[in-house]
Amino acid sequence: MRKVSIFGATGSIGQNTIDLIKRDPSAYDVVALSGGQNIQQLAEDAVVLGADVAVTADETRLSELRAALGDSGVEAAAGARAIVEAACRPADWVMSAIVGAAGLPPGLAALQQGATLALANKESLVTAGQLIMETAQNHGGRILPVDSEHSAVFQALVGEDMDAVERIVITASGGAFRDWTLEDMARATPEQASSHPNWNMGQRITVDSASMFNKALEIIETKEFFNCSHEQIEVLVHPESLVHALVGFKDGALMAHVGPPDMRHAIGYALHWPERQHLPVARLDLANIGALHFRAPDPQRYPALRLAHEVLELGGHAGAVFNAAKERALDAFLDHRIGFLQMADVVEEVLSQLSPSHCLKNAEMSLDTVTETDHVARRTADTVIEQLA
Repeated sequence: MRKVSIFGATGSIGQNTIDLIKRDPSAYDVVALSGGQNIQQLAEDAVVLGADVAVTADETRLSELRAALGDSGVEAAAGARAIVEAACRPADWVMSAIVGAAGLPPGLAALQQGATLALANKESLVTAGQLIMETAQNHGGRILPVDSEHSAVFQALVGEDMDAVERIVITASGGAFRDWTLEDMARATPEQASSHPNWNMGQRITVDSASMFNKALEIIETKEFFNCSHEQIEVLVHPESLVHALVGFKDGALMAHVGPPDMRHAIGYALHWPERQHLPVARLDLANIGALHFRAPDPQRYPALRLAHEVLELGGHAGAVFNAAKERALDAFLDHRIGFLQMADVVEEVLSQLSPSHCLKNAEMSLDTVTETDHVARRTADTVIEQLA
């Protein structure tokens, strides 16, 4: 029986992970679940799965969580420190699905215990890729990708030598505004940006998909995870969202991963790796689909992609600056304080202001330096947003 923990259990990735575990509960011993505001869902899942501990990120709701758990015997805890403490509990396999920079400390804690970390938290590799990879190596941990694109690349590379790889192509649906004009995008509302044409995801990642900031994060992740150069990474707009990534080799061959837009595929692959198990996902009827379409992304519509390559050229803590500025810009857009296209303006300005910093490129990477860089970038972004609003 495998010991598993799920951080970000009440989000879409966490719920899909729980769906798979519930289908074979005798195979898993659930150690810890964490969640945010959905206390009832967190408590319900913790009780059904028999978790040792349930943790809410909101310290003010500990009593509510305790009440919801009742006399189930599941321990209740709250706050960021409690989440890290839960990640220190021995587990074989840990899902890291907390949204944002808050997912980094528990992910590091799990790796320090030698766990296999199923990484759905993009920000961990974006803000501290070097630190994450070194922690896994130093403590005998392993990182498995859960993003559909990186899982696809990972699967396409099974049995292959990275020295034979010429390019890595990750695909993007184009999000809610893939066929909108720039003028219409400038007037887009958070409500319009929160509807994805193919995937069922949370609001923040859905908006990031429309702006391509989600794909920009994935460009940075690709470089960190597969140790390739940023010049080898390409993005294609693929409206059907069936080809998740392609790997091009030096002999001219392209290895593509094709599957339905269902996150249980990538989650299930990481959960059962190195084996493949039956998964409750749709089987594609290619004859019925008929055709697949691809086009190059328009750099004017999606400046986030250019900014991602600039971040990789800067190196150091530039990823932490990029992510923090992006998160604050997204907050401002969702609060109707800036326009949709202005999110990229905020991120570019913050990078411009902080890129000359000695700390940005030369400071030794640690959780403390990443955290401090994150705080500086957020404060800078707030100032830029105030000037735009």
